[in-house]
Amino acid sequence: MDALSSSFVSTFATKNLRPTLPKKHNFTTMTNVSSVKIEEKPPSTTAVSKTTTPPRPVSSPQSRDISTSTTTTTISKRRPISPTTLPGAIFNAFDGIINNFIDPPLRPSVDPKRVLSDNFAPVIGELPPTECAVTRGSLPPCLAGAYIRNGPNPQFLPRGPYHLFDGDGMLHSLKISPGKPPILCSRYVKTYKYSVEREAGHPLLPNVFSGFGGLIPSAARGALTAARIVSGQYSIANGIGLANTSLAFFADRLFALGESDFPYQVRITPSGDIQTVGRHDFDGKLFMSMTAHPKIDADTGEAFAFRYGPIPPFLTYFYFDKNGKKQPDVPIFSMARPSFLHDFAITKKYAIFADIQIGMNPMEMIAGGSPVGSDPSKVSRLGILPRYAKDESEIRWFDVPGFNIIHAINAWDEDGDGNAVVMVAPNILSVEHTMERMELVHALVEKVRIDLKTGIVSRSPMSASNLDFGVINPAYVGRKNRGGECTVARRMYGTGCFGGEPFFVAKDGAEEEDDGYVVSYVHDEGSGESTFVVMDAKSPELEIVAEVKLPRRVPYGFHGLFTKEADLRK
Repeated sequence: MDALSSSFVSTFATKNLRPTLPKKHNFTTMTNVSSVKIEEKPPSTTAVSKTTTPPRPVSSPQSRDISTSTTTTTISKRRPISPTTLPGAIFNAFDGIINNFIDPPLRPSVDPKRVLSDNFAPVIGELPPTECAVTRGSLPPCLAGAYIRNGPNPQFLPRGPYHLFDGDGMLHSLKISPGKPPILCSRYVKTYKYSVEREAGHPLLPNVFSGFGGLIPSAARGALTAARIVSGQYSIANGIGLANTSLAFFADRLFALGESDFPYQVRITPSGDIQTVGRHDFDGKLFMSMTAHPKIDADTGEAFAFRYGPIPPFLTYFYFDKNGKKQPDVPIFSMARPSFLHDFAITKKYAIFADIQIGMNPMEMIAGGSPVGSDPSKVSRLGILPRYAKDESEIRWFDVPGFNIIHAINAWDEDGDGNAVVMVAPNILSVEHTMERMELVHALVEKVRIDLKTGIVSRSPMSASNLDFGVINPAYVGRKNRGGECTVARRMYGTGCFGGEPFFVAKDGAEEEDDGYVVSYVHDEGSGESTFVVMDAKSPELEIVAEVKLPRRVPYGFHGLFTKEADLRK
């Protein structure tokens, strides 16, 4: 088995310390839905702190609640129908019948009293820019900027089925400035869906991952949604996205992403506040949606992306130049059936797509299951397309049986002239549990090499640990990063303490790939408190060099990034 470099493993090993939701709950001792814990636990009075005063909001005109601020999104001018009107009352009554009698949340994976427990529970309301205390060490100069993490945080307690992926996007940003206290701010991404539902005071659309579990519930919720649209309660033209999955910085813009809609441009103000600029369609050239995992080439400034869906073409590839100008779509019709294509990889020459055993599963949905399911009879394959292709004529598909990836870590060209490609990704070994029993999912990191001349595919495991959400030094995306040279680095945060996806931040002027720091939010289940930790990426034990006590809990989320101060000013 190949050894892994410290820079490679340190940036994803801590992800395994985040608890998978089902492992933390006993199915036989559930409480009623009214007991879902969504209130905040007050900060401990015995916490170590360098100040005797409590954290306070930063006084700034830009630190106001911006939930009603103007965005660049074009939205419907019609006001939502009030639930006190006859149509509104009828719609809500019908919604209650669906959630309580037609499709109650019986499956554990969509039971809100189970899904929204512990630190998976949402935080109530937004947090304006608030000063934090550095309780350990000192923050390195290279961290001048902001670490921002995205994730689901439903603004309303679910009335019916709710999956972990269904919540409204909330960004948690820690802004770091030399000589000043770090500033934490938590704001919803002001998507059209969030804004309209906030004004209405209740959800208007069914949840995508949990609202279509069966033919009759799907038909009922579809009819209700159609009625709300026809009546003017909701405009589909303005999007349905949650922007709850990830963030990306390219073309001098910061985007909050969710793969069911356009990106939402956001900005971090000098005071540390988070503002939603608006839904961004790249001068009308972006159609419908794009992946939440674009790949940015640090050398060229280009961003490569795709979208997928349930109707042909099931996959469409495209990219943006360094100025953010979207290039023409490349539809991939050789993907003959819809696949759950959440992520992909690039090299300097190619884009690599995974056609996996997880996809749209209408038969299981009709029977009451998830609309996304597995097909054990399908043979997984990788498609390799020249990254500047004008059409799909040059794509080549290679069978890689049992290789099912949700996230890619990296890929690169080998043999100098590009006659071979290598891809590194966590392989999901139990795809049948991906949506319903996440505690049973095991992801084994593998390296797959494809010889483009001979067609020979070789595979080798890189770690036996259950690892996902792998990240590397972002400067090495698309080119070979270290492997097989160093010892695996790992850190246990402590009893009852769990981290999320980490991010690697290089030191200023760093020449080696792992010369930098690994940063992450960490939550203590015992005290209910959250911290921001900075770890030395070269240390075999990921030694903590700095720690920041956060003024309130940061719930477990999905993906994030660190953006330098110079980029924030852009």
